[in-house]
Amino acid sequence: MAKFKNVLAIALALISVNAFAQSSIRGTVIEDATGQPLIGVSVVIDGTTTGASADLDGKFTIKVQPGTYSLTASFISFAKLTISDVVVKEGEVTNLGTLRLKSSAEQLQTVVITAKAVKNTEAALVTMKKKSAQMIDGISAASFKKIGDSDAASAMSRVTGVSVEGGKYVYVRGLGDRYTKTTLNGMDVPGLDPDRNTVQMDIFPTNIIDNIVVSKSFTADLPADFTGGAVDIATKDFPDKKVMEASIGLGYNPNMHFNKDFVTYDGSSTDFLGFDDGQRTIPTEGLDYIPQFTDFNDPNSPQGQLYQEILGDFDPQMGGYRANSGMNTSLGYSFANTIERDNDNTIGYNVAISYKNDVEFYEDAEFNIYGKDNTDNTKTELLALQTQKGDYGTKSVLIGGMAGLAYKNKSSKVRVNLLHLQNGESKAGIFDVVKNDIGTTFSALQYNLEYTQRSLTNLLIAGTHTLQDNSWTLDWKVAPTRSSMEDPDIRSLRFKLNDDGSINPKIGTEAGLPQRIWRDLIEYNIPVKVDGTKKHQLFGRDAKLKTGVAFTYKTRDFNIKSFDIQPGSLQATGDPNQIFQEENLYSDENPGGVYYNATFVGNNPNEYTSSVQHASVYGSEEFNATEDLKAIVGLRVENYVQYYTGTNQGGLAFDKEEVLNDLDFFPTINVIYALTEKQNLRASYTRTIARPSFKELSYAQIVDPITGRTFNGGLFSEIDDQGVVFWDGNLQSTNINNIDVRYEIYPAVGQSVSLTGFYKGFKNPIEIVQLINSPGNFQPRNVGDAQVYGAEFEIIQKLDVISEKLSKLTFNANVTVAYSEIQMSQSEIRSRQSSARAGETVETTRRMAGQAPFIINTGLSYSDRETGLTAALSYNVQGETLQFVGFGNSTDVYSVPFNSLNMKLGKTFGVDQRFSASFKVSNILADAKEKVFRNFEAQDQFLSRLYPGREFSVGISYKFY
Repeated sequence: MAKFKNVLAIALALISVNAFAQSSIRGTVIEDATGQPLIGVSVVIDGTTTGASADLDGKFTIKVQPGTYSLTASFISFAKLTISDVVVKEGEVTNLGTLRLKSSAEQLQTVVITAKAVKNTEAALVTMKKKSAQMIDGISAASFKKIGDSDAASAMSRVTGVSVEGGKYVYVRGLGDRYTKTTLNGMDVPGLDPDRNTVQMDIFPTNIIDNIVVSKSFTADLPADFTGGAVDIATKDFPDKKVMEASIGLGYNPNMHFNKDFVTYDGSSTDFLGFDDGQRTIPTEGLDYIPQFTDFNDPNSPQGQLYQEILGDFDPQMGGYRANSGMNTSLGYSFANTIERDNDNTIGYNVAISYKNDVEFYEDAEFNIYGKDNTDNTKTELLALQTQKGDYGTKSVLIGGMAGLAYKNKSSKVRVNLLHLQNGESKAGIFDVVKNDIGTTFSALQYNLEYTQRSLTNLLIAGTHTLQDNSWTLDWKVAPTRSSMEDPDIRSLRFKLNDDGSINPKIGTEAGLPQRIWRDLIEYNIPVKVDGTKKHQLFGRDAKLKTGVAFTYKTRDFNIKSFDIQPGSLQATGDPNQIFQEENLYSDENPGGVYYNATFVGNNPNEYTSSVQHASVYGSEEFNATEDLKAIVGLRVENYVQYYTGTNQGGLAFDKEEVLNDLDFFPTINVIYALTEKQNLRASYTRTIARPSFKELSYAQIVDPITGRTFNGGLFSEIDDQGVVFWDGNLQSTNINNIDVRYEIYPAVGQSVSLTGFYKGFKNPIEIVQLINSPGNFQPRNVGDAQVYGAEFEIIQKLDVISEKLSKLTFNANVTVAYSEIQMSQSEIRSRQSSARAGETVETTRRMAGQAPFIINTGLSYSDRETGLTAALSYNVQGETLQFVGFGNSTDVYSVPFNSLNMKLGKTFGVDQRFSASFKVSNILADAKEKVFRNFEAQDQFLSRLYPGREFSVGISYKFY
């Protein structure tokens, strides 16, 4: 009965929140020396006994009548802090922001400041960065507001050493997805693309984020599978004040929108919600027996009747059409509040919903395959094996919903957070293709139709508990996730062209058969972790012992079901939708009609189940060896076991075969030496790991129907006609040793200058390699050991150093440069030597794939709190990066630097500046996105080339509170 009353009280409090708004003062107390929250600090209104004590997050709330007050914060062994001129209005929350208490040894007298002077919510993050022995960078909620970023991806581009690929995925220090880890509230969360290690960042609106922290050096309490950086997104659990906000946005790109040549096709009635309504369901759904054309002679037999029924259930659309394109739209809504109960219980909740509908259209898009001429090594120019140029359009819908509920008292906090994401993307393309099979060259007209739907549901349940004396803190978390990715009914078709450009009536021949493909992936991820922290004394100074255990279970089911469409006696007219017209299908009356061959019946190497059992335990000690020297020393042990069930191309079956079993020890040492109050020197040595993904550690062969490229799982071996082994199929994890040294200066709050040097040594790095005998085929492989040497420079500086008139302008720049070198394996050296051009010297080393030689992020921002005007100009570029490694007659592929120049203006209006508007221009330089084949004395040739154009977008939002 008592539990029912408590639940009822919480529900009534949530329902009546609008009716009983009270005036109150809120704030957060942190220790100036560490940036950590101070628990139990007493905050009292001067001259009264009214006050509150800080909870385990360092937060406090004092309920008062409207008026002007002075408050004093006090805590044993800390100097008192008095805040004057605190103005409280009727029914409103006055947020003091962050209060910084200094130890009495540093500051004996009471410090008096005004309320306006403490409203710096960036203080805790800056202090953590400054005082932490671990190397971290990040961005706070205050920075989001000041610069006007609407989502996490936009904000992350301002963090030192960070680049944002495709406006979605975060890479750190120029290292690709494999070496960057993204977590949500400290827990693994698979992204909408389960094959990526990083999460799609643009799905998180900034109004639900408390901060984003990038750990660039490893500590034992973090998962060991990162090298560039670990990015943690912390969502708000207890908002500082009641918030309700709605927003709408529109985007226009002259290259893409209101274009009458846009390529599209008719989808299902629910495509606008990000999922298919069943229209694209495979015709063999639920059947235990799938008849093949060779299974019967009589079309009127039961097998023949079932065969015709399946054939008739295929959607007849095989090609897109031209139509006018729409523009990008977005909607958002969020609501959050904190409710204090009289018995020191606090409830916090937040809800956020977002909807995005993006339209993209790429004209004259190129997807090509080039290689060396294997008939004459004196020819240096690359040979076009396949060129493909045309137009394709996409419509992408992303719906995100997040809801969180948290409860805390003085010693405990429990939170529940539910996240669901739904994404649907339709794509249609029309291309001109020229294929050269060395002696047989033909031209073709290619049609592609695709639909991909992805979904992710994550539930976080977490708790924090402290003992009465605050000496022990226990944290526990569990975060089960279900993610799925489906490609229902991928359709591809080529019409061979005659020499005069007319359609060849015969379908198939060299151009290949039409295909219908269904791909399905479902993954479950269940991580659990428990951490304990003990405060104690070491060397006569405060220290923290931290220990914990974690376990993650993952499982993935994947399959590809494909149909080759046999044209029979059909004579092509050039209409892609002709093929599945009823009168052209196989039947008793039309025995020479179109029929299918289900290639997945029998042995299907593209159907597998993989699972992972990942256990870890760690211990670390954070202590001050001297007054100015702090260290974190720790060790993490992880056991990672991966199993595989499926078959290979030869029909060999695997039943929960152990394909990876790593027991690894990860030592970590981080030290920081305070040269002065505003200068630090820090260093670290750590060991981390990068493991192959489910897809990489498989026998799957996944074809991209548009580009024609094929991904081959790493378990395949490659052996040439002479028996030379180029790859043995034994894909292993990559072990990395990391060394970092940083010098940093903090001249003022919110300003910093730092210089970092780093080294990374890779043993068995995994790279994507082009197969020697199969152009257009790619595979993950371990290659020779590698080293990366790099440096980072960052400056965040207000321009009031030049003139007081420029005090509202802030300049930021961060530059990362890196040199990478890999000692190639003997098989790679032999393959390069055997295909070398005349006069070419083959080195034994090369660049490391995925490592950018430089990254530049720079910008100028303007912020005027009084007028509500903000402006930002930002520029980002990443140096040319080796993407795919060439073997034999295949050549290396590099990304071309993409110069991204963006501008954003924002303005708030109205009472309490609740109404805001923004205008943004993206890709001002209208740069193209290009990847090129590159080889000795040859002209670069495009692997891919896209023209994204400029986008102009406007946004409007309104805060109801």
